[in-house]
Amino acid sequence: MEGNEDLKKLIKLTGERAKLDARANGTYVVYRDITGKLVKEYSDGIKEVLPEKNQEYV
Repeated sequence: MEGNEDLKKLIKLTGERAKLDARANGTYVVYRDITGKLVKEYSDGIKEVLPEKNQEYV
């Protein structure tokens, strides 16, 4: 069970690092939220839920 918690922590840290890199470079990150929707989050904090048609490929 400890390995599972380590993996969750690593995934969280990777996502946080991606957001920091996006802010530093003025870009965005794309991720799935807890409901399963794809979200594009810009470096200024604005979030855009991507249309359903784009979500079947990821």
